[in-house]
Amino acid sequence: MARLTILGSAAAVSDATHDNTHLLLQGQHGSAIVIDCGANPLHKLAQIGIGADDLSALILTHFHPDHVSGLMIMLMQLWLKGRRNPLPIYGLHHCLQRVELLMQAALCDTWPEFFEVQLHPLPEREDALLLDNADFRITSWPTVHYVPTIGLRVTIKPNGRVFSYSADTAPAPAVERLAQGADLLVHEAAGETPGHSSAAQAGQTATDAQAARLVLIHYDTRRAPEDLIAEARTTYSGPIDVAQDGAVYEL
Repeated sequence: MARLTILGSAAAVSDATHDNTHLLLQGQHGSAIVIDCGANPLHKLAQIGIGADDLSALILTHFHPDHVSGLMIMLMQLWLKGRRNPLPIYGLHHCLQRVELLMQAALCDTWPEFFEVQLHPLPEREDALLLDNADFRITSWPTVHYVPTIGLRVTIKPNGRVFSYSADTAPAPAVERLAQGADLLVHEAAGETPGHSSAAQAGQTATDAQAARLVLIHYDTRRAPEDLIAEARTTYSGPIDVAQDGAVYEL
């Protein structure tokens, strides 16, 4: 069975119990895919038995500090822990071009025996194939944010279930389409501001997409979970959770 682990749940301002939003997607055939890297996830991965060579891919939804700031220390620590396997990183050209600049600034080419970082730029279009293996078929979808950003639709191959992730976005038809019929929709709830969604707007997207379950993430940690749920409940009648660091969802 596949599983999704919440490595961090906060919006741009984290606190002592909420890292910036990033996720781990695991499949029964060994996939271990980290989505975003606003904090270095390696110690959390080690706690659940994922070592330096076990991470199979990294997906970056967009280039904002709360989603990429942990990348360089993660790459350095993977290298120091002895990783030798190549690491594929997927994202839009806008994001990966800046990742290249970060790696140049850190002088990664001077790190002896540094593993290969494979950058895979994605087209900025709906339902673009990102990855297809024995565990998952993952497609990316452009969202509406301050910079080019992708949400994700993941089909779990062994059972056909669907997990959708909005990433950072204002409400948009493309987000509804990526969430259509999802068994689990993880949707941001940072607030009704340009480039973001409120909990009520997340609920409306879940309703319009006929998603079976809604998990709110990337929220203002000063807000009580029950308040976020109550707001989402005004537009969505299905099960609602507020993501917490360390929570696990079976897929």
